[in-house]
Amino acid sequence: MSVAPQEVALRRVIVQVAALNLAYFFVEFAVARRIGSVSLFADSIDFLEDASVNFLVLAALGWSIKRRAGVGFVLALLLLIPGMATAWMAWQKFNVPLPPAELPLSVAGLGALAVNLYCAYLLARVRHVAGSLSRAAFLSARNDAAANLAIIAAAGVTALWASAWPDLIVGVGIFLLNLGAAHEVFEAARKERRESA
Repeated sequence: MSVAPQEVALRRVIVQVAALNLAYFFVEFAVARRIGSVSLFADSIDFLEDASVNFLVLAALGWSIKRRAGVGFVLALLLLIPGMATAWMAWQKFNVPLPPAELPLSVAGLGALAVNLYCAYLLARVRHVAGSLSRAAFLSARNDAAANLAIIAAAGVTALWASAWPDLIVGVGIFLLNLGAAHEVFEAARKERRESA
């Protein structure tokens, strides 16, 4: 059975995006641990989750609409993982409210923004190829780019006002962004499930 050109293009993009996400997870996680940043920690876990989402999308391509919808439900749950990790680190930071170093925070945030903008650009062209699967991958990259802008802004505010609050607020914002994306993917998967019934 021949594979549609659109699906071949989607596979190529998904492999590239998954590799970029996995690579930057290690970079951002190391910086987050070193400077004690809630927002960078949340974003690094999000990079790992994005890599997982993309590998799942790759595995599920070619499956029936019903099976893909099932994977869509799993992806919706995966989008919540960074939020739970963020909540835990935010609680720890709330108890010891030390501001993170603003220069490494902004540099890591800029690097993450570049990676996510490139991934969103790649995924935007193929986001409708596989229903909820490609939509989940695109929404993750798009939301992450928005989160990175907030991280960079938090670094700027921290440079002017030495406080842990900007970092904490952005961390909570990333959690809320992931909740919204999880809901969108869940609804797309539910629609596919209904259509396949």
